[in-house]
Formats: sequence, C-alpha cells, structure tokens
Amino acid sequence: MQDVAIVGVGCTPVGEPWDKSLREIAVDSTWNALDDAGTDEVDGLVVGNMSSGNFIDQESLGSLIADYGGLGNISAFKVEGACGSAGAAFKAGVMAVASGYHDVVCVTGVEKMTDVVGNSATKILANACDREYEAIHGVTFVGLNAMIMKRYMHDYKVTREQISTFPVNSHKNGVKNPNAMFRREISLDTVLNSPMVADPLTVMDCAPICDGAASVILTTRERAREFTDTPVFIKGCSVKVDTIGVHDRATVTSMAATKAAAKDAFAQAKMEPKDIQTAELHDAFSIMGVIGLEDLGFVAAGKGAKFAADGEIAIGGKLPCCTMGGLKARGHPVGATGVYQIVELAKNIRGDGVIDVENGIAQNIGGTGSTVSVAILGRDD
Repeated sequence: MQDVAIVGVGCTPVGEPWDKSLREIAVDSTWNALDDAGTDEVDGLVVGNMSSGNFIDQESLGSLIADYGGLGNISAFKVEGACGSAGAAFKAGVMAVASGYHDVVCVTGVEKMTDVVGNSATKILANACDREYEAIHGVTFVGLNAMIMKRYMHDYKVTREQISTFPVNSHKNGVKNPNAMFRREISLDTVLNSPMVADPLTVMDCAPICDGAASVILTTRERAREFTDTPVFIKGCSVKVDTIGVHDRATVTSMAATKAAAKDAFAQAKMEPKDIQTAELHDAFSIMGVIGLEDLGFVAAGKGAKFAADGEIAIGGKLPCCTMGGLKARGHPVGATGVYQIVELAKNIRGDGVIDVENGIAQNIGGTGSTVSVAILGRDD
C-alpha cells in the first residue's frame, strides 16, 4: 500500500445560494481544489452525497460533476453514508490511491438541501435512521438526538449549560472563517433561551440546513511534491458501522462505530489520543460533540461536557475543536461535511489555517452513529 497525500483543497461558502445549482457548487469546489494543487487532470472522482435524488431529483452525480467539470472519461462514482457520506467518500478516495488503482483522485462532497421546504428536509434527513422502526413512528432526527442527550444528562449528571458550550465555541471560531454560514459569536444564554426544537435541544444546539461543496486532491507520496511544497499526509483513515437503529444498541450515550474507527485509525497512524493536537468533531447537535470527545479517547465517559465547559476545546485550550466553526457555525450540508472537515484540518496542518499544528483528527458521523469515519492527518515524518 502506498502513502497518500492531500495536495489540493477547495470549497464553496456554506449557505443558501439560490442562484447556483448542485452541479455548479460541486464544479466550483472541484476546480478550487484543482487550482490549489496546480493541476487540471485527475484520473478518478469520488463524490460524497447523502440524498440528491430526494433533495433535487438528480442522481448519477459522478457523471454529472465529471461532465460539467470538464474532467473527461474518468472513473467517477457516488458514495452514500447519510450525513457521513463525505467521510466515506474520502476513505474510498484514499483506498483508490493507496492501492495503486489511481494516481490522482479528487474527492468532492456536495449537498443542496435548501431547494425543498423545511418539512420535506426533515423527512429526507430521517432516512438516515431506521425508516421502518424509527421514522415510520414519527420520530425526527432531532428527536433521536434529543433522547440521546436526555439519557446522557441523566446517566452522568451533566447540565444543559455544560453541553451547550459546544455551539458557543463553534460560533466563536466561525467568525474568522470566510466560508462559514454564521460568522458571529453567540452567548450561552442565547443557546439556552433559543426556541426549543426537541427537549432539551434548542435551535442553537442544532446545525443548520444549508448548501455547500468541498473537495480535496489526493495522490501518492512519490508524486506529492510535484503539486505542492506542503503536502498533508493521511496517517490513518477508517470507516466503521453500527446498528442503524438507536434502539438496538447496548448504550445510546456512546457510539461503537466511532470507537472502532478511532481504534483502527490510531493503529494505522501508530499514534494515541494524547498525540493529537486538534479535532474536527461532528457537532451537528451539541451532544454529538461531547460524545465524540469521549469516544475518540480524549476524555473518559461522562467527562466530555466538563472538558468543553472548562474551555479546553477552545483555540488555546488542550484540544482546539471545530476551529473554523464546525457543523454548527460553518454549516452542515450533510453529504459535504466530512470533506469540509478534511479541508479545514489540512489547512491548519499545512500552515494557512487558523492554528499551527502538526496533526489532527476528523470525525464524520452518518445517522445517529450508524456510519462513522475517522481520519488522522499530519505533516511528513
């Protein structure tokens, strides 16, 4: 297996671009990454997307983006893993290069969610859970996460105030990200007093519905410096799954798929949690960020909320998290999120981000933990 490097990154601003279609933002992102890598040729394209068929009535995204991007008769296909689609697509791209099947691969995550009204978006997102045993009874995705948060608060005697420091941190970091949907700070009181969506989750505990696309260019170690003087290497990358239904798990306050993917990625990287300098966590809901800290091994079970409340996830803390706004402030265009995380992590590592680090980890969750990817990136050894 060959070592794989990121040699180009690009993305579009997250928001509600009414004047642009899915194909347009995907092509913009793809060419931003190609320009960053200083090339106009790839021999493979992997597209991460959750539900283009439902959101915009369009499938066959591999062909669509390769066609309108002028990439020619290359290998191109879509990978789906609910909200973890982009992380899974990144893993597929890494495997394509590491195996020797491809030389230069573009991974593009894209989602256009705002072309449908809110109720339709809620129904589409519920497809990430067990449709026959969860969604059919009327539970929403927010509702499932609210139940997880309630159980966590009960089991570990944790307060809403502690958990809801996560969006406060993300919004503070999003201010300096020109691609973030929400570039303004919020207070803890704002989070707690915002409208209730599903008790105990308020509007400000939840990532927004939005559009966006993000891309990375991958190649081998041997070719990396043909494209850039600052390649970022994939030290470990894993995707694992768990039961699709929350009700079938031994516990709802921990995600077995995150633990399994983290164990695999750390083993590949020959690293431990204590070696990691920054983390891009899947903070679609405040509680997901807290549980992510624990499942990735940074703190013990039940200690994630206090770690966040004590300021340790802030830039300047022990483990800066969601340094460019995370899902809450940058936004969560579901099928693109995992690649946005990789783009932001790579920029921090190569020196044009918001912090200076040598390595970092990204966690992308599909569903309520049914599909999870974990990637560890770093500078050359």
